[in-house]
Amino acid sequence: MKNKITVIGIGPGDESDLTSRAREALKNADILVGYTYYIPFISHLLKESVEIVKNGMKQERQRIAKALEIAEGGRDVCVISSGDSGIYGMAPLVYEMLCERKLDVEVEVIPGISAFQKAASLLGAPVGHDFCVISLSDLMTPWAIIEKRIKAAVDADFVTAVYNPKSIGRYWELYRLKELFLLGRDPETPIGYVRHAGRKGEHTTVTTLKDFNPEDVDMFTVVLIGNSQSYGWEGRMITPRGYYIDNADEENSPGRNIMIESFRTIAKELADSDVEIGIKWPLLHAIHTTADFEMEKILKVDEDAVARIFTALTKGGVRTIVTDVTMAAAGIRKGALSRLGIEVKCYLNDPATAELARREGITRTQAGIRLAVAEHPDALYAFGNAPTALMELCTLIRHHKATPCGIVAAPVGFVHVCESKHMVKPFSDIPKIIVEGRKGGSNLAATLVNSILCWPDAELLRPGRDV
Repeated sequence: MKNKITVIGIGPGDESDLTSRAREALKNADILVGYTYYIPFISHLLKESVEIVKNGMKQERQRIAKALEIAEGGRDVCVISSGDSGIYGMAPLVYEMLCERKLDVEVEVIPGISAFQKAASLLGAPVGHDFCVISLSDLMTPWAIIEKRIKAAVDADFVTAVYNPKSIGRYWELYRLKELFLLGRDPETPIGYVRHAGRKGEHTTVTTLKDFNPEDVDMFTVVLIGNSQSYGWEGRMITPRGYYIDNADEENSPGRNIMIESFRTIAKELADSDVEIGIKWPLLHAIHTTADFEMEKILKVDEDAVARIFTALTKGGVRTIVTDVTMAAAGIRKGALSRLGIEVKCYLNDPATAELARREGITRTQAGIRLAVAEHPDALYAFGNAPTALMELCTLIRHHKATPCGIVAAPVGFVHVCESKHMVKPFSDIPKIIVEGRKGGSNLAATLVNSILCWPDAELLRPGRDV
């Protein structure tokens, strides 16, 4: 019978994370080889007669050489490895040296819970989808290769666990990793890190990629970086697996997931990624609809405008949105309107509108706004086409006939367009979203309204609830 080396993954350190198979192997061990630091984690599980061979850090080859010598000498031996013995552990080295020496020794590998798995369980559910694990230690791997792997992880949108992130001598590598991830990930991507996972002094932190401070991390820390679908919730990290899609749940429909990915792509390309969410949310909607990054310069959002209008429509008693043209009305999501109990009205094609326009010598869009204000003075008014309609609303506000809960001002064109937008600006008590200059359009007005209707999804950057 061959003599045997049993390589035991002892988990991250807490006895409760030790598998029953590993516990049994430790209990029956006659000779145990291990790193000095790890022996105390499992010493109370060993029998009194066990022979312990230990040495320090960076003496892994000597440790395994001793284990092979014991096995070749006719005795079974156990080798302990923290976490899982096959993940940055002793199992590969045992096989490498065994192959090199061509020894006739049996090897059994007993898996354990890896540090990144323990850290993930403490952080929530950050590795719910495809992931990779990268070590930043360049003691045995050239940095050029490590950097190549980091870039690949970013490009492939892997959730990424980082081992050996930082030490006294290796301080800059984690800064470089953050720099590389910021080139390809949303700054709001959640990051979690755990110090002493499964050991005394265990501490967890969840933050974002842009706020992550490498100085808070040391060699006893495991870092997990989310992918484009990951999000933070109540101090936890969550990476959806996609089960809800199988159930055709509109909350996680393929269309919504595409929109989420699009928004995160746009967010990465913004000139100012730190813009506050009350502005970023409608801005992302505007760029998503137009593919025009000039919106960063020309979209003007009053302070808390989106939140204030949403509150008025859901809690303030206002249940009507008025648009200048039917195309703008058509672009407002019917699912959102139904969910919130809100109706959209456009008076452009009302027979009374045509009659009023003819009688007063005004445009039909002007006439439509006059009729709308008579019935719904406090509605949300959205303009995507007609500057004369917006100018009419301004006049009615000045005459105390209209008190809109909000205004989306995005008429498009060349005549009176800029003037109409200037006219609405002085109404400081009315929350407004304005597309300055000549640009605008019904599709743009509609998407800005949609950003208001799905405001509760802004913080998690999860658009498209009703797509």
